[in-house]
Amino acid sequence: MKTNGRLRAIAFVTAALLIAAGLTWGGSLIGSGFAARSGNAITVTGSAKTSATADNTVWTLNANENGSNAANSVRKAEKSVAALQDYLTKGGVPASAIETGAISTYANNEYSNGNLTGRVLSYTANQTVTVRSTNVQLIKRLSNGIGTLLQTGVNINNYGPAYYVSTLSSLRPQLLSEAMKDAKVRAEAITTAVGGKVGAVLSVSSGPVQVTAPDSVDTSSGGMYDTSSIEKTVTVTVSVAFKTSK
Repeated sequence: MKTNGRLRAIAFVTAALLIAAGLTWGGSLIGSGFAARSGNAITVTGSAKTSATADNTVWTLNANENGSNAANSVRKAEKSVAALQDYLTKGGVPASAIETGAISTYANNEYSNGNLTGRVLSYTANQTVTVRSTNVQLIKRLSNGIGTLLQTGVNINNYGPAYYVSTLSSLRPQLLSEAMKDAKVRAEAITTAVGGKVGAVLSVSSGPVQVTAPDSVDTSSGGMYDTSSIEKTVTVTVSVAFKTSK
């Protein structure tokens, strides 16, 4: 019985040693595999940017008037819109570039302690006016000078022009090409410093286009499009994995 017990103990210890050795050997293979993959490739980010000037603008304004009844507020809103249209056309905007929306009205109800009293204090009428133009400098000048119209007593909300670049589709391929070149230069600088060489491209992914105001550092993971400025900076980035060798 004692002999059998010793044999079982020896067998158990031997099996444990073999398993441990196997795990150690397997672990060394896994470790060397990861090291080989990381040692044979390098991933870098390349970027490129250029200046662009907006060549389209959309300017949204809104006439907002109050009256004792709906009809009165509508008449006042229509008068304000007519005055706005006159300001725009005299300023050089063709009538075909001015779009007026439908008039909407709503009642301004009286409240007491947070509860409706059933009494209507006044009515408000709104009408949106949208200007679309390729003459961005003209629209900028008219937007900046709209105070002269407001001084006449009309109630116009100026939401400001939004400026757009129509050539982004042609700029993007050019910038992606430059960003790839930048990525390769960076990869070569890093690899050469440790005695290696950059080889073929293994994978590439491009980031979203960032359209920002000049000198802005704002970015967004989904892409950014600043519409407040006429002059813009367009930036693209790429992440590139290169094969490397010694």
